[in-house]
Amino acid sequence: MLSGGPSYWFHAIGGLPVPRPALPGAIDVDVAIVGGGLTGLWTAYELKRADPALRIAILEARVAGYGASGRNGGWLCGALAGASDDRSRRAIEETVVEVGRVCRAEEIDADYVHAGAITVATTPVQLAHLRRDPLRDGDVWLTPGELGQRVRVAGALGAVFRPHYARAQPAKLSVGLAQVVERLGVVIYEDTAAVAIAPGRVHTLRGDVRASWVVCATEGYTGSLAGMARRLAPIRSTMVVTDPLSDAAWAEIGWSANELIDDCSNTFVYIQRTADGRIALGGRAKPIHFRSRTDAFGEVEGWAIRRNTARLHELFPAARCTRIAHAWSGVIGAPRNWTLGVNADPVTRIATAGGYVGLGFAATNLGGRILSDLIRGERSDLTTLPFVNQPPSRRWEPEPLRYVGAGVVYALMRQAERNETRTGRSSQLARLAYALSGWHRH
Repeated sequence: MLSGGPSYWFHAIGGLPVPRPALPGAIDVDVAIVGGGLTGLWTAYELKRADPALRIAILEARVAGYGASGRNGGWLCGALAGASDDRSRRAIEETVVEVGRVCRAEEIDADYVHAGAITVATTPVQLAHLRRDPLRDGDVWLTPGELGQRVRVAGALGAVFRPHYARAQPAKLSVGLAQVVERLGVVIYEDTAAVAIAPGRVHTLRGDVRASWVVCATEGYTGSLAGMARRLAPIRSTMVVTDPLSDAAWAEIGWSANELIDDCSNTFVYIQRTADGRIALGGRAKPIHFRSRTDAFGEVEGWAIRRNTARLHELFPAARCTRIAHAWSGVIGAPRNWTLGVNADPVTRIATAGGYVGLGFAATNLGGRILSDLIRGERSDLTTLPFVNQPPSRRWEPEPLRYVGAGVVYALMRQAERNETRTGRSSQLARLAYALSGWHRH
């Protein structure tokens, strides 16, 4: 089994791409984008399509897509962190479709399939939680029998099908989009770590970049920039992926329509059937490193691999005979209010997008379109969404409070899950964990 490296998604396309040339020294541009993940790439794409004359440079510490953009679960979610109003919900649902449209238009082969998602309850407590969550925009309740016609999940007591979700291969999308923006004339400097941003300037280890606008698109890696260690917490998540399942195993499981699947436990998992016939499952790991450090190569703890594998086998017993091929980890950016934000300050001319709290694979596209409008001074339906240009969330607690607190919250959630499974009743420990963290599952 491979571990780290940084993800199976990159391994499936032949490994990490050869880095592009680094920044050669001080330069001047119209827009400097810090971070070569999907937020930065989508922002560059939208800006360049709207104004081809703009001089845009992307500054990436490793290679494009190296962070969460190339490590996530491949869920294009029709949901946003902390924003559930009708306008925001419609905007992100349309975004799921928009990503597919761009993939087709730009000939990005990202294994995009718009098949929806299924949230499954496997305990009475989970079922009660699922029934309390209102159905929205085409959501459909599934009885165990109806669920079994789509996919056979062991122990399922009920489920909800949500249509506004799609699957994609994260590394393929990131690498493909990077190639597209280069063709449009955007310059991507890789192996170029930014150390600080300021109005009109990005300081890197290879020279300063002067710019009319600076875009901070670093998400879970924001803490690496000077003075930003407490802006976003880099919350870790771990994934495992199997070898391709046999035809007999797939016949037992079903799941031919490629819906995404998650459960509604406190220690939830998120799952996809990959284009090459594997099951990829993600879930919680060690929550955070001390002082907001991040993994270099997607390293993952053995106990986290075992936990995810056990949950995989619980839900899909037919997968027990299939080897785990790869495991890795990544970080999501979490603000203290657990709500995403997109901002562009016309005074400092510094723009930011992030705080997706694990729902960023699609939201990065929406954020990029909003930033393009804001930077160009265009007022649109997107720039007036409720989460745009809002006051920043308060900062996270200083260390060691942040590190200790995250560990306590995760321990409470794990114990709550055990208690609920044993007793069949909702646990007060889960309520305490949510109250301490301020987080609620979206």
